[in-house]
Amino acid sequence: MIDINEIIKPFRFLEYEDRGSLILNVGEYLNSIFELRADEGFEGNGYDWGSLALVFLNEEVPHLKEDIGFDPEGSMFCVYSKNLKALKEFAVKFHEACEDEELIKNLFLKAELD
Repeated sequence: MIDINEIIKPFRFLEYEDRGSLILNVGEYLNSIFELRADEGFEGNGYDWGSLALVFLNEEVPHLKEDIGFDPEGSMFCVYSKNLKALKEFAVKFHEACEDEELIKNLFLKAELD
């Protein structure tokens, strides 16, 4: 069985008794994307990642909107869910989007500063 954390690096999937979380310590991944809009105030912090992930959720996987919650912090991006299957789907697809430079740039252009 393949470990989801191997698939979604540098994101990490954490599973608890009744929920799961997808986290990323900011500053170690895709910094160049956030630099594209630094003059608007984007820094690449957890809130900026949350804004990007929200656009992704709404545009690419809207069927998961009811299951995914956001809890970013300055130094960490975090989404969570009680539905582990939905969270895993979000994790894999968001990582795939992040690895697609054209797609992630287009999504980021729609992100709003939090």
